[in-house]
Amino acid sequence: MKTDQDGLASVEDIMALAAQLSGVAGAIHERALLAIRAPAGATSGEAERDAAFALLDEELLLRQHVHALYLDAARAVLKGLGHSQQQVLALTADATEKIRKIGAIADIAGLVAAVVGLAGAAASGVPGTVSLALKDVRERIKAIKAH
Repeated sequence: MKTDQDGLASVEDIMALAAQLSGVAGAIHERALLAIRAPAGATSGEAERDAAFALLDEELLLRQHVHALYLDAARAVLKGLGHSQQQVLALTADATEKIRKIGAIADIAGLVAAVVGLAGAAASGVPGTVSLALKDVRERIKAIKAH
């Protein structure tokens, strides 16, 4: 019997997470291109553009994890995660929103890395690893909100 704390406990739950993470990858792509296309001499400098190119690498890694989740959703099903599906999806939706709205690329690099870590953890199918990755994403979002 599935409880409120059994997020990612079905193939459908894994597919929903993969769809959310695909949205995060889209937000990363949009935000990175915005920084890359900024006119020379604009508020973003060379470091900002370098960070944006690095985010594109992270986007590719995230998309690889998403594809792995789609292809092997049954293996990634977790039992006893300790977080609800709603909590997991709300957290990734919040991450997407922060990535889209944060002004400086450097401020979202840690969040992007945490989301990529979450995708990899979810693909591993190990509840403890996913819980730690969720905590990392949550802490990165709190830091951005405090900043």
